[in-house]
Amino acid sequence: MVKTLVLYALTALMELLGCYLPYLWLRQGRSALLLIPAALCLGLFAWLLSLHPAASGRVYAAYGAVYVSMALLWLRLVDGVVPTGRDLLGVAVVLVGLGVLISGAPPRR
Repeated sequence: MVKTLVLYALTALMELLGCYLPYLWLRQGRSALLLIPAALCLGLFAWLLSLHPAASGRVYAAYGAVYVSMALLWLRLVDGVVPTGRDLLGVAVVLVGLGVLISGAPPRR
C-alpha cells in the first residue's frame, strides 16, 4: 500500500506542476518556455496514472483523495498559505475515503 501511495503522490505532483507552470506564464508574466516542462509534467502524469494496478475508475477515484492532500500541501509549501482547520478536516475525510477504496479493491490477476 505504501508503494501505491507514493505512486499517487508522484502522480499528483506531476499534475500540480503541469498546471502550475502555465499559470505562472498566464497570470504572472513568466516565460512561455515554462510550457515545455509543463507539457512534460502532464505527460508524466498520464504515464504514472497508467501504472496503477487497479481498474481506471477506481484509480481515478482514489487518486482524487491524494490529489486533494497534495494540493493542500502545495498551498502551504509553494503558496505560503496555512491550511485552515476545515481544510485539514476535509483532507482527513478524503483520506478515509481513499482507505475504503483501496481496501475494497479486488486483487489484480
